[in-house]
Amino acid sequence: MLQALNIAKNYNDGVRHDLHVLNDITFKLEQAETSAIIGSSGSGKTTLLNILGGLDKPSSGKVLLNGVDVHKLSEKMRCTLRNQRFGFIYQFHHLLPEFTALENVAMPLLIKGNSVDQARQCAEKVLADVGLIKRLHHKPSELSGGERQRAAIARALIHQPDCILADEPTGNLDRKNAEQAIDLIIELNRQYRTSLVIVTHDIKIAERMDTVYTLEDGVLDKT
Repeated sequence: MLQALNIAKNYNDGVRHDLHVLNDITFKLEQAETSAIIGSSGSGKTTLLNILGGLDKPSSGKVLLNGVDVHKLSEKMRCTLRNQRFGFIYQFHHLLPEFTALENVAMPLLIKGNSVDQARQCAEKVLADVGLIKRLHHKPSELSGGERQRAAIARALIHQPDCILADEPTGNLDRKNAEQAIDLIIELNRQYRTSLVIVTHDIKIAERMDTVYTLEDGVLDKT
């Protein structure tokens, strides 16, 4: 469903030689499969995730989503692809503070062009799925840290994407809320049959995924 073929990413600091962050990376993810990418800080995990999701371009190589080369699309088409085919979860929830949980979760569908009523109905359902049905009209400042991350998970799932890309989604939570968030992500992955790639430093979380990769010195290896 999602493939990376011979991905490389280099940065030029303008002074010395190129910095090689990713080297000849190949990665494959099937529908409904879960994968974890682990590695030390600064190893390029977030860079790889951003390339997989079309947020950053590789220096060379391809990313294929259901056979479509993501980085050969125009910027407008990549934006549409990200809005409709990918869901993103980050360490920090990035909810818009002036909007309620319901409005935040409905936002991707409104951007897509769905009617307000349809977006609201879908948002209510997915918020119920993450246990926030009683918090629909609360703004982020009125939610706990765990509840804010649940709302962010709901927002990532609202359009039933092909793939969820999660970058340290529990990094800002205490152990109890982190475990609950991962339980929820795994449960919803099975329910929605959405593929999942999670970047994490937590070995316990990584071991719960179907496959685990280690990224070190720009090289991705299956463990």
